[in-house]
Amino acid sequence: MLTPSSNTVLEPFTAHLLAPLFPQVSAHFGRFRVTRIALDDAANEQFGQEAILAAAELLADARADIIAWNGTSASWLGFDWDARLTAAIEDRTGVRATSAMAAINALIRKDGVERLALVTPYTEEVEQKIVENYAACGVRCVAGRHAGLTDNYSFAEISEAEIATMCTDVAAAEPDAIAIVCTNMRGALVGAQIERRLGVRVYDSVSATLWGCLDALGLPTGALGAFGAMFAEPGPAAPIGMPAE
Repeated sequence: MLTPSSNTVLEPFTAHLLAPLFPQVSAHFGRFRVTRIALDDAANEQFGQEAILAAAELLADARADIIAWNGTSASWLGFDWDARLTAAIEDRTGVRATSAMAAINALIRKDGVERLALVTPYTEEVEQKIVENYAACGVRCVAGRHAGLTDNYSFAEISEAEIATMCTDVAAAEPDAIAIVCTNMRGALVGAQIERRLGVRVYDSVSATLWGCLDALGLPTGALGAFGAMFAEPGPAAPIGMPAE
């Protein structure tokens, strides 16, 4: 897993989710510097490929079977950004690669989602870019709640109770699914609870990234079923990628 340097959520939550498969499956992490999320050039420059590829090379030394960019930057930079990055990781390291947004989009495609609701910690303008990118893929964002934050570290300080409220609010629009878009939000456990309580699919970014890795490697996920329907059901027949246009 490749993670933003200021992320404090995805490592412990991934370890917790993966516990039923330990020690047969293990997760390992590499960081590169990301501290602020916005649409200006300085913020976007944090996602330059070279720093990410250097971190990926170190993970490859651990003989990882797959390397995942465990971040959601492609949701506002464009889904093709992730496709280019994962191709570059594979070319540089010789290791299969995927990403958080590739996994979320695979779930959207698998479940036939046309009406999506968003829960994010981001500013309104960042969330609007996410809405536009999904619209270009034929997925309509029918509701959204955002916290209006830019400091990446602060995303982890949004409580699970607040995330549950945001999910409940957007569920009123009767979406086909809710996407918690950020791997530094504490949405993995509460998202599964909301899914069971409201009967609507919830794609937490941390959970989805782990699901995407396990699915790409052909590993069974049923033991993780308590953490969401994505783990309890068979994976997609098609390769992980963007939603079908």
